[in-house]
Amino acid sequence: MLTQHKIILGNSQQMPELADDSVQLVLTSPPYPMVKMWDSLFVQADPEIAELWQKLTEDCKEQTVTEIYDAMHKYLARVWQETYRVLSEGGIACINIGDATRRLNDKFKLFPNHSRTIETCEKIGFTMLPYILWKKPTTKPKYKGKGAFLGSGLLPPNGYVTVDCEFILLFRKGALRKFPPKDKKRYESGLTIEQRNNLFTQIWTVKGIRQKTGELERRTAAYPYEIADRLTRMFSIKGDTVLDPFLGSATTTKAAIKNERNSIGYEIDGHLLVSIEKKINKQTSDLPFEVEFIKRSLDLLG
Repeated sequence: MLTQHKIILGNSQQMPELADDSVQLVLTSPPYPMVKMWDSLFVQADPEIAELWQKLTEDCKEQTVTEIYDAMHKYLARVWQETYRVLSEGGIACINIGDATRRLNDKFKLFPNHSRTIETCEKIGFTMLPYILWKKPTTKPKYKGKGAFLGSGLLPPNGYVTVDCEFILLFRKGALRKFPPKDKKRYESGLTIEQRNNLFTQIWTVKGIRQKTGELERRTAAYPYEIADRLTRMFSIKGDTVLDPFLGSATTTKAAIKNERNSIGYEIDGHLLVSIEKKINKQTSDLPFEVEFIKRSLDLLG
């Protein structure tokens, strides 16, 4: 099946290229609020967040930390609102997001990104479905070269539980998706009983991508191909259109191509376009597909 794919350089808070109810699956991993390596992305994208970080350097108040966290989720909420608009009735949104732990103002705390995202998406109108807990076996803190808990090493009670799981949040728009009787593409996309039992379980143990030293590579290696491939097969059928509003290194596009789905991806960082094109052409060269790269006008880039 020849599939069509669009890569759009632009901010996904606005998706004028997409009509209402025009995509069947949203599959993405956004920048995680309060994770240090994504600070610069939020600062560059939103002047309010930049001003708040500057304010924190001056007042060092806990309230300012809260305001930064709120502003980051406010930024993402505008994307989730637009995502809801373009998702079709019965369509599924899969959002891979991790919580953050961080010390600011000499205070260590957890920032529960997954719960804030659930609260935001339910207010928008999404129906929350049972989520998937992705356990990343490669994540483990070190204490003098050995695995240990964070905090004061081996001495209770001031240690911290390791954050070694991320959340794959699942939402539906509206009622169950409907199909004609014995829909051909739906049956062609069917899973075996073994696949169904392996995929539709709440805890996944999937090895994370090894993080590289460069900041650009680090922040785009959000999730491995296996995660995108699983979710694509679980929640869409052949010929569907898959949207990723935070495309990064184009893992979602690759999964769509290999599973005979169409796709649309938004990426705000133009430096990634060359590497995205090389990756797609190299890893899917044996499959029939067409890719269109679209650069927006300046007024829609930021």
